[in-house]
Amino acid sequence: MTLRRITPIFLLIAAFAIPAIAGGKGELQKYFSDAAHKVKATDNPAEKRAILNGSLNTMSQALEIAQWSSSVSKEDVVAIDRVKATLQDKRDELSGVNGYRGVTDENLNAFSDYIVQDMEQADTVVTISLVTLLLIILLVILIVR
Repeated sequence: MTLRRITPIFLLIAAFAIPAIAGGKGELQKYFSDAAHKVKATDNPAEKRAILNGSLNTMSQALEIAQWSSSVSKEDVVAIDRVKATLQDKRDELSGVNGYRGVTDENLNAFSDYIVQDMEQADTVVTISLVTLLLIILLVILIVR
């Protein structure tokens, strides 16, 4: 094939891949954003903690399952490990274990926002392939239902 025929094909692939990746990352961010909204909608600190802990645990479960999939590359396994470590830090901070003081009842709403912001920033540092990202989204949906 000539360069004239190949170039448009690559441009089309790139044009469709970028929105798909952004959409996948958007779904993961939406998951944590929805959890933050639920936290803010309740006044009971125990319920707030349960919502936060549940969302962190569900995502960790999905990542753990996805990590063992045969379709996940070695690079994605490393990226998943980093995200899992970040989520574990959030759980530790929420519970006040492993060197963290713990989140006070008054700060649970702010902590939920912090999780959302931290996950948004992690997207710029951690790169996960589209296939793995879609697998994680499907697993979260299955675990939650």
